Amino acid sequence: MYNWQQTDWPHFTYSLETLQRDLLLFVEKMGRVSGAIEALSDESHQDITIQFILEEAIKTSAIEGEFPHRNDVLSSIRKNLGIHETTEYIKDKSALGLGELMIDIRNSFKDPLTKEKLFAWHVLLMGASDQIEAGKWRTHEDPMVVVSGPIHRRTIHFEAPPSNLVPTMMDEFINWFNQTAPNGRRPIFNPIERAAVAHLYFESIHPFEDGNGRIGRALAEKAITQTLGRPVLLSLSSAIEANKKQYYQALESAQRSNEITEWIEYFVRTALQAQEQAENYVLFTVQVARYFDKFSNQLNDRQKAVVRRMTDEGPAGFVGGMNAKKYMTIAKTSKASATRDLQEMLDLGAFVIGNKGGRSTTYYLPFSQ
Repeated sequence: MYNWQQTDWPHFTYSLETLQRDLLLFVEKMGRVSGAIEALSDESHQDITIQFILEEAIKTSAIEGEFPHRNDVLSSIRKNLGIHETTEYIKDKSALGLGELMIDIRNSFKDPLTKEKLFAWHVLLMGASDQIEAGKWRTHEDPMVVVSGPIHRRTIHFEAPPSNLVPTMMDEFINWFNQTAPNGRRPIFNPIERAAVAHLYFESIHPFEDGNGRIGRALAEKAITQTLGRPVLLSLSSAIEANKKQYYQALESAQRSNEITEWIEYFVRTALQAQEQAENYVLFTVQVARYFDKFSNQLNDRQKAVVRRMTDEGPAGFVGGMNAKKYMTIAKTSKASATRDLQEMLDLGAFVIGNKGGRSTTYYLPFSQ
């Protein structure tokens, strides 16, 4: 028997007793990220914001096994942020709608949730498909099931409520979402707690023909930002996608009961991972900015190009470090120039040696060691 078939639906119960430390740690890390961002220029802050929105867009699709063109999504995001960029050349129209959806989630976080807003999101997400009737609840009489495996040996993980129950259930969900907002009648003041329940509640109704996972994660983001009162730099989908098997297992287990402590625990841990990733990325960006403030006027164009290529890899670092051969390839220069540039950077302190041994000498940025 699924959760929605039980007599206590949708009255979810859970305990936060074992999660107090993680919930406080999430808020603490979020504060550190906000403080670090203040050290950045407006341009760098904008770049980071775009990067997180882009990452959320790409990863929320990847969870569903879809891979929109990254540059097309980026162009759509930039356009909808008001950064002048034409979208006429975008071939992937689903990427265009995905980028617009990400910005609308961010811009409308204060607004109450409505049926019309969910329909609009669905159109943005699925409007490019000629297989789906976008912008309406599902109406088919066949059971809506979540399955996996080959067609001759399907495993049913979840069966959603019949389509004729969806309108009433969604009215109840929307009412719950708005009542648990900070200014609602029954506010839930912890953003991760509210997001966890919202996501599970929505996914259990599964109101659309397709796109439920992505819209459910969008609702989780809305719950977090609305509860906090501001958009945050966070890609929840990146943390989910890193172990999406665990995500689906946690969701399937949670949809068997309305006592959902285990689901809340999973969601809080995942949100904390996402916050840690955000913190690492922002602190890395601050270090990069400080690096260029210190060395930019002392480096030639070749050296700057190589450093930018290394920092493009993000907090994980440039795999294997830099060496003369890689330098020659990236900077498109001779061995003599590469050797001279590397020694100059070493003398300046713009590079440090990771290991030394003739051809195997590798160099790293000082803050990546």
